[in-house]
Amino acid sequence: MKDKSACNGALHPKAIEGLKLFNEKKFFETHEELEDAWREERGEIRNLYQGILQVAVTYLHITRGNYNGAVKVYERSARWLKDYPDVCRGIFVGKLRRDAETTIKKLKSLGAENIAEFDMSLFLPVVWKEKRAWFCDRCGTEMHEKNCKVSCPNCGNRFDCSDLNIYFD
Repeated sequence: MKDKSACNGALHPKAIEGLKLFNEKKFFETHEELEDAWREERGEIRNLYQGILQVAVTYLHITRGNYNGAVKVYERSARWLKDYPDVCRGIFVGKLRRDAETTIKKLKSLGAENIAEFDMSLFLPVVWKEKRAWFCDRCGTEMHEKNCKVSCPNCGNRFDCSDLNIYFD
């Protein structure tokens, strides 16, 4: 990820729906919603949606008994997600990476011949906070919102809520 400011701002509504579906273990539907968000977004955040989408497809392959497909798509998801910080647009990306890695390690330990024995409870939810997170464009510190003012506790940079779309979206 080249531009860390891509993690500022709100999640696309279709991405939020995709995350909810992911957590309901509706992986095909997750793919559809995140793909829509990916198509409609601009900038690097699209890659985050692509990475989460690929994790959902990995899990879908496991549920369908497709060992090779799961391993192949997992490797793609890892490439999409590797450069994101642990939290981006409120999504706990680091946790998702670790959870997906644990899942694929377990799958590989079973091997293709025993995929039917895979414990689906290893499909852990994506954790995210829907609260918007802002990071200072001057010093990179997370900013705090209070009374329609967003302030950097480090350097004092401030914005009114009405200005946030100009600076962050």
